Amino acid sequence: MKCSECRELIYKKQLNDNLKVCPKCGHHMRMSAREWLGLLDVGSFSETDAHLLPTDPLEFVSPDASYADKLRKAQQRTGMPDAVIAGVGALDGMRLAVGAGDFAFMGSSMGSVYGEKMARAAERAADMEIPLLTINTSGGARQQEGVIALMQMAKVTMALTRLAEVGQPHIAILVDPCYGGVTASYPSVADIIIAEPGANIGFAGKRLIEQIMRQKLPAGFQTSEFMLEHGMIDMVIARSELRDVLAKLLRLYTSRAPGTSKQLQTQDAYLNGRV
Repeated sequence: MKCSECRELIYKKQLNDNLKVCPKCGHHMRMSAREWLGLLDVGSFSETDAHLLPTDPLEFVSPDASYADKLRKAQQRTGMPDAVIAGVGALDGMRLAVGAGDFAFMGSSMGSVYGEKMARAAERAADMEIPLLTINTSGGARQQEGVIALMQMAKVTMALTRLAEVGQPHIAILVDPCYGGVTASYPSVADIIIAEPGANIGFAGKRLIEQIMRQKLPAGFQTSEFMLEHGMIDMVIARSELRDVLAKLLRLYTSRAPGTSKQLQTQDAYLNGRV
């Protein structure tokens, strides 16, 4: 296949072995939510809330297709019920809750199921007293669900307050692209915000801002490096180094005494489907 950045041809096996990073220019290509779960220890991930399915509350119809049709096609194409996969896994032996977005599903737009899964992931992490890792890519709130989609911004952010109360961290990874209501809500209040090199991150797109302001924006505007320079994120980490960095951060946050028997019982109850 051809790299979208340097236009060089790359063997797919070579690209996959390199975590979908171009070996010639270092461009980080998009990964699916399930591919992102490869960060975790092999066989440790247990999916939760897979039964949640999006509905069509507004019976939204556009000139080209209905929302119901778009949902059905996205589900068939990706094999996912909605844009987020959530669950519990382990990284370097440390248990954590995970929520990962998939841009292939309607641009990983934030709708009711997206918000519900992320909110439950935060609440589950609080109940189990374990960290939360979110992998965030999105084009914004899902317009076909109107205000129901917009309210997810507040709902997920409020769910994170429970996590803070039990002293557990939320680590947010921003990957290309991450825009709109997702960027404007829960990832931006994470304890640690990590971005991949060259990722596009912002609220509104660069072209829209230029049209409104009627002036040219600086080079590199809304890239992860620009965000780091202006204090909007904490670090930019290459994909090849990400697992090691996450493991180090988790060890720093979980260096206190091991969980009590009650905490371990709660974790087992979640994993065995009793909660």
